[in-house]
Amino acid sequence: MSKVNRKRRAVIGGLSTLGLASLAAPAALAAAAAGAKKGQPNIVFILADDLGWGDLSVYGQTDYHTPNLDKLAAQGLRLTQHYSNSAVCSATRFGLITGRYQYRLRGGLEEPIAGASDTIGLPPEHPTLPSLLKKAGYRTALIGKWHLGSLPTFGPLKSGYDSFYGNYGGAIDYFTHKPGVGPNVKEDLYEGEVPVSEVGYYTDLLGKRATDFINRQNAAQPFFLSLHYTAPHWPWEGPGDAAISRNLTAAGGGIFHYDGGNLATYGKMVEALDASVGRVLSTLAQRGLADNTIVVCSSDNGGERFSRTWPFAGQKTELLEGGIRVPGIIRWPGHIQAGQVSSQVAISMDWLPTLLAAAGAASDPAYPPDGTNLLPVLLGEQKTVERTLFWRYKANEQRAVRAGDWKYLKLNGNEFLFDLSADQRERANLAHRYPDKLAELKQQWEQWNARMLPITADVRTHGVDGKVQADKYSPQGNGDI
Repeated sequence: MSKVNRKRRAVIGGLSTLGLASLAAPAALAAAAAGAKKGQPNIVFILADDLGWGDLSVYGQTDYHTPNLDKLAAQGLRLTQHYSNSAVCSATRFGLITGRYQYRLRGGLEEPIAGASDTIGLPPEHPTLPSLLKKAGYRTALIGKWHLGSLPTFGPLKSGYDSFYGNYGGAIDYFTHKPGVGPNVKEDLYEGEVPVSEVGYYTDLLGKRATDFINRQNAAQPFFLSLHYTAPHWPWEGPGDAAISRNLTAAGGGIFHYDGGNLATYGKMVEALDASVGRVLSTLAQRGLADNTIVVCSSDNGGERFSRTWPFAGQKTELLEGGIRVPGIIRWPGHIQAGQVSSQVAISMDWLPTLLAAAGAASDPAYPPDGTNLLPVLLGEQKTVERTLFWRYKANEQRAVRAGDWKYLKLNGNEFLFDLSADQRERANLAHRYPDKLAELKQQWEQWNARMLPITADVRTHGVDGKVQADKYSPQGNGDI
């Protein structure tokens, strides 16, 4: 790191300290003291980027191993029917942070947000999981990917986080930390709202920052740490692939890396993610915080081209199971029995009411969650709760409903009805056999959709070469899109 950057980091550190000192007003200190008295748990929420349902060993991966996340699952509960709010990243992040369908906000219609905008992002006045926990006495931090709107209008510090280190946009190169190539492209790496420069593999940098944050905490105030990795999102670069990064820069073709990557590289990226998480978990244990810390791990959407989604069909950008079913792991020693595997249907937006309940905090009555508090189920106090969940995706006019074991799917004008209890791979279309059920789910979707913001022509939707590949899907075909 250059002397200039070291000096800049030192100045930023001083400003951060001053900022935190100014926040330590009597009301904030009183809230922290009240939180400590209530014995509120610390919370670490780990969110991977494009991690598919089967990309962890504990979910079936056999080409490489993820011992730390496997151990986390063994020490807690693993969900087998956990969904993302969307088939792409920033839309799911709206659902996760607000506890509501992303389609209630203009920014949440974007699939995903791309580029700077003064109008498209998470409104600072909207209650969020960090802002509600902060109100309940928590110290809050986001380390990693934000992707919910650009400065100066939007940002983590405007939406409930006390501190932030990471990238504001979507993908960045793991070594240059830039969202593109070329002499005029700047690093998307920030400390708060100030750009910084740092050397290192991004997955490792985020893990180090998380351990530093945990080491600075004290027992008097509970903390909420959002640790949002960009791994294993493209560009396809493992921790030893700095040369690939240099070649991308030299080629000048951007970091999209459509012609790169392979299964071995992808495996190294997930292994690096697992190792980084392992260091964070070890720090919790070394500090004696593990027993009073809830740790959650999930993904923002289904896997991409090198991901393992078996036994599901589909991938990111598709409302097939492979595009929206993701890992879901939670550990809370002494509260959630270890070694459990649950078939409870869950979705990203459930975490807000669930974690607020665990913290003894409340949602804002003016913004009631669409998600469900699943804490009684996770604690074993209640049996599984039947859910009805809804999705839509502009590209190929995709629609989906999950109601009990039934799933309604509309794709390119074709309608499907699946019984997921018997047909996880979505092969047997039962629409003609059960027309009444098909009509019922379609009507439910229409009624739900009428309460959401409409998708207009100006809404951006990510595709593959401008068109989502789901148009190749057929229940009689191979389905491996």
